[in-house]
Amino acid sequence: MRFVELIRKKRRGLRLDDGELRALVEAYTEGILPDYQMSAFLMAVYFQSMEADELAVWTEAMLHSGQVLDLSHLSGAKVDKHSTGGVGDKVSLILAPLAAAAGLKVPMISGRGLGHTGGTLDKLESIPGFDVNQPVERFIELVDTLGLGLIGQTGEIAPADKKLYALRDVTATVECIPLIASSIMSKKLAEGIDSLVLDVKVGSGAFMKTLDDARELAQTMIDIGRSMDRPVRALLTDMDQPLGDTIGNSLEVIESLDTLRGEGPEDLTELTVELVAEMLDVAAEDADEDRDHRKRRLRELLQDGSAMELFARIIEEQGGDPRVCEDYSLLPTAAHAVDFTAASAGIIEAIDAESVGIAAMELGAGRRTKEDSIDHGVGLTFLKKRGAEVADGEPILRIHYNDDQNLAAVRQRLTEAIRIGDGPVEAPPLILERLS
Repeated sequence: MRFVELIRKKRRGLRLDDGELRALVEAYTEGILPDYQMSAFLMAVYFQSMEADELAVWTEAMLHSGQVLDLSHLSGAKVDKHSTGGVGDKVSLILAPLAAAAGLKVPMISGRGLGHTGGTLDKLESIPGFDVNQPVERFIELVDTLGLGLIGQTGEIAPADKKLYALRDVTATVECIPLIASSIMSKKLAEGIDSLVLDVKVGSGAFMKTLDDARELAQTMIDIGRSMDRPVRALLTDMDQPLGDTIGNSLEVIESLDTLRGEGPEDLTELTVELVAEMLDVAAEDADEDRDHRKRRLRELLQDGSAMELFARIIEEQGGDPRVCEDYSLLPTAAHAVDFTAASAGIIEAIDAESVGIAAMELGAGRRTKEDSIDHGVGLTFLKKRGAEVADGEPILRIHYNDDQNLAAVRQRLTEAIRIGDGPVEAPPLILERLS
């Protein structure tokens, strides 16, 4: 097959047939198709997009480029959640044990943070000894016995996506909805799940800045799921300010532990409960239970320690120190902390989540490139958020740092990110839309 003809065909906006799409994915995965030709094809897709049936075949080919987990022998519904990434988004750490405590099987394969958004694996690795690199057989065993497993993507699962993602990152083809959707869905469906719930973030701290773009991405992934007989639901959620009160890996673990004992920030608790309720609904595990009753039951599982117990067990089973659930001093801690204060009295009208996320990255909590190392102890703790009244000189947040080299730049970025005015502030709802 002459791949240059397929590139030319897509460049002209024509549809590729199933065999051509599968040949492209297979040849690239096996190293037959060089980067420069796949780069040209991705750029053609960026400008010409893909039809729905093309995208379904493309995603299926990526899915089957490597190992697809078979969890059919496990009892119970296998459901996962995927977030498109945001600032302060530590939901997965709470959601997985909560969903398992509610009776679901949660095979969660997560990623690392890059840029202003954090990664679940980085947060987990701030727990001493926690090993996210479990063999697939052990991962399946954990899902079977505990109801959840928390690992990173292996080399065997969707290898085509791993290569394509790296290529997209250096060829300016990341911001393409068909390519984003196929990347997410190929990895998630390779987990062997029965259904999937999506948390598609919208706003300044999200990849999708507008509701229309977020809706298009969510619907594209729902359509891919439908083409493969996998029910997919999506919540479009607000990311115009950070989620919860902390940004930074060990700080977010502490906030997650607080939430698992029913003492976390209300926005973080609410979103987690809503997502697990959606997971139960799409799995039809409690079809006779109304949504309000379901959410009350989930909050009880936080209050009575059921979800916390499962989280402590998965920490221990994956090599970590479960004592962190009670003794936060065992987690990495920054050597220094200083308050960032209000420059004037008034109402906090806006917090630019992306700028705040970049400030945390500059402290060492995130990565500019995939090769950067993470400082698990540094980050930000919000004391006041959007809509709060502040006095002149009153602390708004606390900066946790080890190295003061970038401290002045971080302060300047925070000054530009937080707007104080006369108010009042009409905040958008946390859940903007539901799609199914």
